[in-house]
Amino acid sequence: MRLYVIFAFVPLLAAQAPAPLVDFDQQIHPILANRCLPCHSSEKRSGGLSLATYSDALEGGRSGATIKPGNSAGSLMIDRITGAAAPQMPLGATPLTEDEIALIKAWIDQGARATPHSAAAKPKWEAPLFLEDPARPAVTWQGWTSTIDLYVSSYLAKTGTPEPKLVSYAAFARRAYLDIWGLLPPPNASIQREQMATMLLANNRNYAENWISYWNDLLRNDEGVTYHSETASRKSISDWLLNALESNMPYNRFVGELLNPVAPSDPEGFLIGVNWRGTVSASQTPAMQAAQNTAQIFLGVNLKCNSCHDSFISRWKLRDAYALATYFSADEKLQLHRCDVPQGKYATPAFLYPALNRTPPSNSVADRRATAAAIFTDPRNGRLARTLVNRIWLRLMGHGLVENPDDMDGEPWSPELLDALASDFVAHNYDLKYLIGEIVSSNAYQMPAVARSAALTGKYVFAGPEVRRLTAEEMADAIGAITGEWRTYQPKGTVPAEYSRDWHVAATSFTRALGRPIRDQVYSTRETEATTLQALEVVNGESMTHWLLRGARRMTGTLPAAPESLFDHPLSKRGAYPFDIDVSGVKRLYLIVQDLGSYSPEKLQAVWNLNHSDLRVKTPSEVVYDLSGKGLTRLRGFVNIENTEVTSDINPQIRFLIFKDQPDPERLTRVASGAPLPALPVVRTPAEAVDRVFLYALGRPPSADEREACLAAITDPAGKVSPEGLADLLWAVLVKPEFQLLY
Repeated sequence: MRLYVIFAFVPLLAAQAPAPLVDFDQQIHPILANRCLPCHSSEKRSGGLSLATYSDALEGGRSGATIKPGNSAGSLMIDRITGAAAPQMPLGATPLTEDEIALIKAWIDQGARATPHSAAAKPKWEAPLFLEDPARPAVTWQGWTSTIDLYVSSYLAKTGTPEPKLVSYAAFARRAYLDIWGLLPPPNASIQREQMATMLLANNRNYAENWISYWNDLLRNDEGVTYHSETASRKSISDWLLNALESNMPYNRFVGELLNPVAPSDPEGFLIGVNWRGTVSASQTPAMQAAQNTAQIFLGVNLKCNSCHDSFISRWKLRDAYALATYFSADEKLQLHRCDVPQGKYATPAFLYPALNRTPPSNSVADRRATAAAIFTDPRNGRLARTLVNRIWLRLMGHGLVENPDDMDGEPWSPELLDALASDFVAHNYDLKYLIGEIVSSNAYQMPAVARSAALTGKYVFAGPEVRRLTAEEMADAIGAITGEWRTYQPKGTVPAEYSRDWHVAATSFTRALGRPIRDQVYSTRETEATTLQALEVVNGESMTHWLLRGARRMTGTLPAAPESLFDHPLSKRGAYPFDIDVSGVKRLYLIVQDLGSYSPEKLQAVWNLNHSDLRVKTPSEVVYDLSGKGLTRLRGFVNIENTEVTSDINPQIRFLIFKDQPDPERLTRVASGAPLPALPVVRTPAEAVDRVFLYALGRPPSADEREACLAAITDPAGKVSPEGLADLLWAVLVKPEFQLLY
């Protein structure tokens, strides 16, 4: 009886024996080579897919992973060769046989192994759409207990890294002040390390005036830029943006107002976009720019190629860009153009990810924009939070969780940390300050800085924040903070100018050389490598030289007050504007024409009408007008604008000023009292000047040798501070890597 039972089970056991493992080289590759390589070779790569090698097959193409190891039913390759997904492959040829399909299915289900003896292949990482909060790892090191530190310490331990020591208080304070306020910590900063981020983030104005530069780069918003054509477009959103940052507007609402501006104060300029030449191609209309910008900034998706034709490098098609653009189009219908050629087809509104798609309740512009805003800010849309979290991590740490902030389909070095931070961000009502505070307060942020990844080879491995360079705005604001000599912002009209941080004024050759972009396109990151132009500006540039000398004179109390004008009026269009000024006892007048951002000032002629006589001058210009022997007590006349080329539309933006004393070219207009930071006391002794420069710029006192050399350089024969010597000292310290880099 027992023998019967044993033999009865033998066929059953044989039936359950595992099938032999499929050999890729011997069984799968010959099928692919014979049937697929005509279109999917390493040279042709139709759809971005090559099946020439094992690694090519696992890499996939523009549509993502073709093979999902262990899951043939979910693999695009099986859908294509069976015809479950159109078009069936091989395209236009005889389909694979059932036996060939079965063999490929078996190979995938067995793990898509490289050889029968290899381990199952690791599935290609694919960016998820929805957001799930992962379970937190256990505590690895004592004190590393925040969400960020739990993941980072676990990651570092797995790479064999011992628990790192945190940077000094001075180094941490310098990082935190510059990252949150964009300002150097004052010499007497003494906030507890644990309270640093909280205290800095509580100052809404300093926080906003720092981070507005970052958002200006992303949102293509700039100050002091004028375009020449009536068909060109740009509209400032600075007032809205500054208010949004100061009030810490939740990020989902922030995005919603950018995508659906309905109130008069809302940022309409974002959807208008930037086009300094007018509409020159179908891919650069405001609606197409809106599609490109929103996808790139908020989703980490690049639609630039497929705004003109189907992309050669991604899965996105021409119809995808137009479908998204239709949400923002002022026209009811948006015709597709392929390489500027009309296709006779019209797009309908559709989101890039169908799972989140919504149909507008009507075809009105208002309903389409409102629907787009609702889709982008849908709580299920994990890409919105992930993309933002990655951008902020990159800004504060020097390298993103995903390396390319504009391609969120790239694999993060820690997918779990990215999802945990994004989930936490959403759970805290999309609070940008909360996110920044969590990063800055973490031990990971306070690790010693490492060399930039650009100098490394191979796969990125997180080892701490990367060394970063001060931004152009931070460099400029540091000069203002140390010396008390700030740049001035001139509002429209005749109101006084204001001492201002650098974000609020037009860029100069100095700040351009240091990396401040023109912002005619989205800038997710700035170039940080030193350039020849930067070296020339810093070493011998006129802007920095004048600024530091004025700053040194202000520090020593020897900067004379600027003369005030007798007449001051801006003009932006042709039309006489009169003046009538008292010139009793005045022997000469200084007539100043200042350019405020005209598109072509060289084509612009300014007109002074003085006692019924016209004087035409260039823009900009300074003319000395002699009153000797004229016996005048009052001077009457008017100012006007003329174009030297009547066909040119140059958008004149100029200012006319009259002085009785030699004007200060750095301070032509009256400046209201007050500055971004309280003024420091005048330095009285050379030792006091040296200490202030070192403590403020570098966060440390000078060494004995540095002190001796600096005192010798800035002390005049009378034993006082030489402004010229102090300007040289400022320059010497500001060009040091110790100042320009965040370690």
